[in-house]
Amino acid sequence: MKILLTGTTGYIGKRLLPILLAEGHEVICCVRDKKRIDLSGFEVKNIKIIELDFLDAGSLDIIPKDIDVAYYLIHSMSVSTNDFETLEEISAKNFKKSLQKTSVKQVIYLSGIVNEQELSKHLTSRKNVEDILSSGTYNLTTLRAGIIVGSGSASFEIMRDLVEKLPIMLTPKWLNTKSQPIAIRNVLEFLKGVILNEYTYNKSFDIGGPEIFTYKEMLLTFAAVRKLKRTIITLPIMTPKLSSYWLYFVTSTSYKLATNLVDSMKVEVICKENDLAELLQIKLIPYKEAVQLAFDKINQQDVISSWIDAQSSNVLSRGISNLIEVPTFGCFMDKREKALKNEKETLDKIWSIGGEKGWYYANFLWSMRGFLDKLSGGIGLRRGRKSNTKLSAGDSLDFWRVLYADRKEKRLLLYAEMKLPGEAWLEFKIENKILYQTATFRPLGLWGRIYWYLVLPFHGVIFKGMIHKLTE
Repeated sequence: MKILLTGTTGYIGKRLLPILLAEGHEVICCVRDKKRIDLSGFEVKNIKIIELDFLDAGSLDIIPKDIDVAYYLIHSMSVSTNDFETLEEISAKNFKKSLQKTSVKQVIYLSGIVNEQELSKHLTSRKNVEDILSSGTYNLTTLRAGIIVGSGSASFEIMRDLVEKLPIMLTPKWLNTKSQPIAIRNVLEFLKGVILNEYTYNKSFDIGGPEIFTYKEMLLTFAAVRKLKRTIITLPIMTPKLSSYWLYFVTSTSYKLATNLVDSMKVEVICKENDLAELLQIKLIPYKEAVQLAFDKINQQDVISSWIDAQSSNVLSRGISNLIEVPTFGCFMDKREKALKNEKETLDKIWSIGGEKGWYYANFLWSMRGFLDKLSGGIGLRRGRKSNTKLSAGDSLDFWRVLYADRKEKRLLLYAEMKLPGEAWLEFKIENKILYQTATFRPLGLWGRIYWYLVLPFHGVIFKGMIHKLTE
């Protein structure tokens, strides 16, 4: 069977791809940037990568006409607090129009649970997308999920930040809102199980776990799994704006995403009863077990995808290919080189940089830079990395984005996503047993040049110490 998979580099898409391949399907992966998809570990004979952008109708002609099933796993909630609804509408209309030119029998759409009385901007947008897709000439199956619990999911990582960092939490009143969380394993089982299942044609199904919790109960249960004692006090005085700032500064989320999450968390998301789980013979995983399974994956360094890998930078939307050639003209550079004592050890250190390992030297200064970035509305250092030892193009790495990572070539290239009056790259390259470490900054206007000279003394300390630690 030939399946079109959108959102291939997203949290759900990355996990669904190996399942579809294991079932013997031929998968057409839709990506905006081919360099962002890592096919290592896959048998590529049943994979075809096509580069397109659903916001650009003209780019969709490349979609094969003989597909059987298509997954719509695209969303834009983290892009902007204002325009994500418009972007999602344009994307859905372009998708529907292009799919109607194919032989597709079924479109499978993963949406959010809809509360008919009150909808957040996010859920209103998801419902609008469903309405657009349902007017196509194919059969639409909509699966509506609430909180998804799995290693690397936005909900899981935000709860993890809150529970592991705050012994006492003064929280907004929306923590008393009820939700029905579902394990990522169950979500994937539903997505696979409805393929060409005629019973699901032109219907929508709420999918959730076997329990209903308030967000406060979810946090306390999460703490119990981690064997942590936590106290949560809800305050009625916290406005949505204050709640957004609270999430933004305590967790690894961006302010844009925090605002949209707070808007959604004020609305109860509880499943309407249906028999889909029974029909597909899916055993629903309890919330506590889902949290434990997520930590098992983390401990095994087996996190396939993470929400933080979603493109967060407007510049990156141009594609990695447009950034991989590091400029020299009009740029400031800090170039250093040092002979290696042990090439393998240095390579291991480079591939483990950031996250829990830190930056090997002056980590306090790196943390301060991350804190200042948060204060200015940036992403800070809290994103970390999804694996302590593996890196691939498109991965987030603290406040950097991986543009190029080839261990055999012994080269790692990072692009800065912190708030800057310009653009910055950081490159590590080993040749002839010499480590070349280069920081490049392309300033934007006068403020960019002033910024470079202000931080120059700190760069001298940080980069000198870092290359020394990497090669000792």
